[in-house]
Amino acid sequence: MKEKIIIFTDGGARGNPGPAGVGIVIVGDEGKVLKEVSEFLGKTTNNFAEYEAVIIGLQTVKKLFSKDRLKELDIEVKLDSQLVARQLSGEYQIKEETLFPQFIKIHNMQVKDFPKIKFSHIPREKNKEADRLANKAMDSGR
Repeated sequence: MKEKIIIFTDGGARGNPGPAGVGIVIVGDEGKVLKEVSEFLGKTTNNFAEYEAVIIGLQTVKKLFSKDRLKELDIEVKLDSQLVARQLSGEYQIKEETLFPQFIKIHNMQVKDFPKIKFSHIPREKNKEADRLANKAMDSGR
C-alpha cells in the first residue's frame, strides 16, 4: 500500500494584482498534519499566487522526504482554483503568459520528483486551513 500525501494549497491577492500570499497544509496518511506554510509573496496576481502555492508545497514535500521515498509517494495536490487545477491536469491551456514559467517549474518537478502526482479542484469550504494561512500571509505583508 502506497503512502499518500495530500497537499492543500491556496494562493490569493488582495486586489489583482495586490499584496499576495500562499497557504499550504501537507497531510500524511492518517490525516496527520506534517507541515503548514504561510508565506507573503509581495505584489502579484491571484493566479500567480495559486501557482506559487503549488510550487512551494512541492518544494516543502521534497524537504520532508528522501529522494527515493518521494518517488514512492502518492501525491495529490488539492486546490480551490479550478483554473489552475485544470491547467496543471492538462485540461485547460494557459493563456496568461506570466504563468508559463511557473507551469514549467511544476511540470519539471513532476517529471523529476513526483511521477505519481494528481491535481484536484476542491470547493473552497474544503480548503479552509490553506485559505487561513494564505490570508495570514497577506495580513503579515501589509
